[in-house]
Amino acid sequence: MRQDGTGAVEIDTSKPHPARIYDYLLGGKDNYEVDRKAGDQLGTLAPEVYASVKANRAFLQRAVRYVVENGVRQILDVGTGLPTSPNVHEVAQAVAPDVRVAYVDNDPIVKAHADALLSRAGTTSIILADLRDPQSILDHPEVRRVIDFGRPVALFLVAILHFIPDTDEPERIVATLRDALPDGSFLVLSHATSDFVGDRTEAQAVYNNATATMNLRSRDRVERFFEGFDLVEPGVLQVPFWRPDATPPAGSEELGFYCGVAVKKS
Repeated sequence: MRQDGTGAVEIDTSKPHPARIYDYLLGGKDNYEVDRKAGDQLGTLAPEVYASVKANRAFLQRAVRYVVENGVRQILDVGTGLPTSPNVHEVAQAVAPDVRVAYVDNDPIVKAHADALLSRAGTTSIILADLRDPQSILDHPEVRRVIDFGRPVALFLVAILHFIPDTDEPERIVATLRDALPDGSFLVLSHATSDFVGDRTEAQAVYNNATATMNLRSRDRVERFFEGFDLVEPGVLQVPFWRPDATPPAGSEELGFYCGVAVKKS
């Protein structure tokens, strides 16, 4: 629920935005009344959403540490959302100070906040781009300045693809990004689902009035995004259960986010 993948546009505060709703659900302050109203509606219709976004955020941070500890020094984070500290570059550079991070988002508000956090050493960047046009991300000069696609890259697509409808071919988008990555690169991905809590049609409908719709998918559909990669253990499962730092709290089995980490090998 971090970003919607649609094109870079002017700031629109008349409609709720996925990144700002996500920020509100996390307890952040970078949101507007329309976002808070949408978040409250979600919380009423799907009470597990608060624990879900926090568990997803914790997965993101564990996955950052994992890829950096496994030698990756470049991260391409697409759909970064509003920068909730510690963000990707902060977690990564705490493990290895030489990690380089390119953030991609479509919300000008996200870019404004992220610009304030960029490394003075030039090891981070933020661009406005459209996930539906993945080649434009790969070709962007600011991405190319930070990321060397001749060396392993960790591609983060965390809580973003559920804002891409099937008509925009999300598998094609992931495949385009995958094909640009050299062997030894990683894919880190999470995706919303209704597999564990039953019908969430009314909760999904909250996003019908937002800048992007919500597209919940099953485990089988989420696993397709990892085609061309080898999943690392424990595979695709709910976010609280991917290499947890401690025993997941009661109720974690109801949280509606799948996740996985995979490596590209020849």
